[in-house]
Amino acid sequence: MPEQLWFTEILNRFLAAPATALLQALHVQPQYPQAPISNTVAMQVLVFGFLVTVFAAVRASLSVDNPGALQHTFEWVHGFIRGQSQEVIGHHSEGFTPFLVTLALFITVANLLGLIPGFESPTKNPVVPLGFALCTFVYYQAQGFKHAGIGYFKHFLGPIWWLAWLMLPIEIVSHLARVMSLTIRLYANIFAGDLVTLVFFSLIPIGFPVVFLGLHLAVSLLQAYIFVLLATVYLAGAVAEEH
Repeated sequence: MPEQLWFTEILNRFLAAPATALLQALHVQPQYPQAPISNTVAMQVLVFGFLVTVFAAVRASLSVDNPGALQHTFEWVHGFIRGQSQEVIGHHSEGFTPFLVTLALFITVANLLGLIPGFESPTKNPVVPLGFALCTFVYYQAQGFKHAGIGYFKHFLGPIWWLAWLMLPIEIVSHLARVMSLTIRLYANIFAGDLVTLVFFSLIPIGFPVVFLGLHLAVSLLQAYIFVLLATVYLAGAVAEEH
């Protein structure tokens, strides 16, 4: 049996049978049928449940005349990302704000989860940042085709028609490299932050590790911001309007 966090153990206790049945239906044989839900999956479920609960609380307490602190916080996050999108993408950026805000909140909470004893950051597993990167890749490519139609292929051919045969493979590799770049940047920073914090807590359990907790907090927020900023830049390139 793999080592399980307490929340993972609860999920496996109640959901092991249906989770195993689902995996087998997809022709995937879990290594541990009695514990098919990993810590990484359990932490993502926890992040999802937390965000849905918070969203429901914000929705239930919405007020124009007397907004609460939670509403102010979410309005600030939305306004910040919307303003950044308008600066990077332009006047037609409003439709991308929901995706970018969702991406920012999920990555931020996932990064910070490891600061709470008894939990771990799911983003320290490379599969999770890879999922974020693939979602971003598919999203901005889809928006590019939605915006420009078949003309979106011009982005891959370069400005000089007789160099298109050379630019096409270069652009394809460049776009695929974005997935790797987003994945490695987020994974490496969160994994390193968790590892350094764990090491210093084991060596000096009182006082000094607080410094590294603060550093890990800053890195978690910074990496979420960088991920969303790069996603915005990629969107800007995909939906750019020629003048």
